[in-house]
Amino acid sequence: MDNGNDKNTTFFRFEDLRIYHKALNYTKWVHETTRQYTSDQDQGLTDRFDTSSQNIVLNIAEGSARNKSQFIYYLKMAKSAVRECLVFTSIFHNLELLTDAEEDLSRNQLMEMTKMIGALISSLQRSNNKRDDDNDSYEPNNEMPAD
Repeated sequence: MDNGNDKNTTFFRFEDLRIYHKALNYTKWVHETTRQYTSDQDQGLTDRFDTSSQNIVLNIAEGSARNKSQFIYYLKMAKSAVRECLVFTSIFHNLELLTDAEEDLSRNQLMEMTKMIGALISSLQRSNNKRDDDNDSYEPNNEMPAD
C-alpha cells in the first residue's frame, strides 16, 4: 500500500500532500492522548475533539477532488477545524486532561498545520489567478512534497 511518502504520485492526489499526513498524524495523536485521560463523563468532549481533528483531514481530502476555488474553500474549513482543535486543547488543559507538555505539542502541531494550509491556499490562489479557470481539478506539484 502506497502511503504517499515516496516520489511516485498516488491515485488519490491528497495523499501526496504533506499537510494531509501531518493532519492524519495529529488525528491519531488526539485520539490516543485524549482516550488515556478521560472518564465516561468526559466522553462527549473527547468525541468532539476527535471529530474536529478528523475534520482537518477530511476537508483536505474532500477539497482536493474539487476545482481550485472549491479546494480553497475546503482548506479554509480545515483551518476552522484547526481552530476548534486549539479551543479543545485549551479546554482539555484547563480540565487537567492534558499535561503542559501535551498542550504545547498540540499547539505547535496546530500552528504548523495552519501555516501549511495557508501556504497551500496562497499557492492555489496564485495559480488560480494566473489561469483564471475554475474548472481544473487541483493537481499537487513539487511545492508541497510528502514527508
